[in-house]
Amino acid sequence: MSTKARVVVGMSGGVDSSVTAYLLQQRGYEVIGVTLKVWSDSCLSRSHEKCCGPQSISDARLVAHQLGVPHFVLDEAEAFEEEVISPFVKEYQRGRTPNPCVLCNEKMKFGRLPQKAKAWGAEYVATGHYARIEHNDGSSLLKRAKDERKDQTYFLFRLERKTLDRMLTPLGDYTKEEVRDMARKAGLSVWDKEESQGICFVPGNQYGDFLTARIGEGKDKVGQIVDLSGRSLGHHRGIEFYTVGQRRGIPGGQGKPLYVLAIDPAQQRIVVGPWEALDRTHCFLSETNWQQPPPPTPIPVTVKVRYNYRASPARLTILSDRRARLDFESPQAGVAPGQAAVCYVDDLLLGGGWIEQTTEEDRAEVAP
Repeated sequence: MSTKARVVVGMSGGVDSSVTAYLLQQRGYEVIGVTLKVWSDSCLSRSHEKCCGPQSISDARLVAHQLGVPHFVLDEAEAFEEEVISPFVKEYQRGRTPNPCVLCNEKMKFGRLPQKAKAWGAEYVATGHYARIEHNDGSSLLKRAKDERKDQTYFLFRLERKTLDRMLTPLGDYTKEEVRDMARKAGLSVWDKEESQGICFVPGNQYGDFLTARIGEGKDKVGQIVDLSGRSLGHHRGIEFYTVGQRRGIPGGQGKPLYVLAIDPAQQRIVVGPWEALDRTHCFLSETNWQQPPPPTPIPVTVKVRYNYRASPARLTILSDRRARLDFESPQAGVAPGQAAVCYVDDLLLGGGWIEQTTEEDRAEVAP
């Protein structure tokens, strides 16, 4: 088989990136495996070993050896702290709900790997994302994966079109079960490795513990929890420990469960109310990024306001200053400022933006 082109594969030590390297090798690409080391040795603990830690590097190195491809480790701990972890903490302090996986893809995987690929003379960068990229006459289209349960296009909306032109995501045509089966048949050591869950740098998904370790906890952070009328129901330990739609940590005894409806960072205040008060008919987006030029708006789209939410019909209107408005066909609950809203036309990803803090109507609701 003649060698086609050189490709740098981001290898995390998991089954998905391992099968990505295997498939591309089988298709004749010259594969170079690269693992990003994003934690300094002093920060690593047993809780981190299943993702980003020494065990992940060892697993990636072993798979590369099994495939007979070179493998390199890039120490990007400082950049990861600056580009992903620090913004994550600051967003919570601003009363927003961040999505670090989107930033990691934009700033780290497809910010760092293409630089290294260019230096090594590689034509493409590949990852184990479940997404389909179609390269057609100089334009690339990012589409949902075959396995809708695993589709990860949501996390890739910030990528520029020129980045898509040099990307390969071969797993988009397979289900997770098919990927594991390929790994088993190929004899890859990680074929039955447990899949990582949650955010890789938050041990045990204990966000509160992680934030406390980063920013501390004290009386100066205490603020009020109020209902929609402004009546005080108690105090909280810091707005960074709450997110829109949260129920845990909210005072009871009100006759029905209460949920976080809004977070007011200026007054360090949490606004709570019944579940039905979470419904939003529309939202505004900032820092939008469009991988495909949207036709004149408003246009019908389907939109995901969180990764694990079902895509829902909406009307998209492009505004100035990289802003947009989404009007939902049916009211959506849990529209959290700081999260991404990602728009599709059928399977094609158009792009999206960050959900803004509040709409004008919401500001009126939470005013004292």
